[in-house]
Amino acid sequence: MKGRGASRLLAAVALAVTAGPASGDPPASPERSYIEHRSPPGRPALPFNDAVRSGDMLYVAGHLGIDPKTGSVPSDPEAEARLLMGAVQRTLERAGFTMDDFVSVTVYCTDLGLYDTFNKIYAGYFHGPHPARAFIGVGELLRGARFEVQGVAQKTARH
Repeated sequence: MKGRGASRLLAAVALAVTAGPASGDPPASPERSYIEHRSPPGRPALPFNDAVRSGDMLYVAGHLGIDPKTGSVPSDPEAEARLLMGAVQRTLERAGFTMDDFVSVTVYCTDLGLYDTFNKIYAGYFHGPHPARAFIGVGELLRGARFEVQGVAQKTARH
């Protein structure tokens, strides 16, 4: 094909490719499900969820290392880190995920001198490659916590 015929054919193909599906229906949005926050007995419900699943992604809200028996942060930073990571793990499991499904984690910490202490506990919660992570120093966290963790997980097929 030469000349105008080839140009018309290319224009028709380009139009068909850019037009998308013939049905004209917009692409389906992934369904969302919510992992509700469980407030301790006697405490008011809080206006957030522990995680939200959208398609194969799980967006995990910030978690603190609060002792469920006392409702406070332990005085020992290692105990706080264990409670925190346990709470994060339970949220993932409630959503049908594992810690190894994390792709990104953000840790907020009021004392950067606790970096090694936190890492010692954190590393024990993963079996595969670790997710991308930021460790950010902050001035203060809710309820006097030293650490807060939030992240994003993705459900993938396991081989």
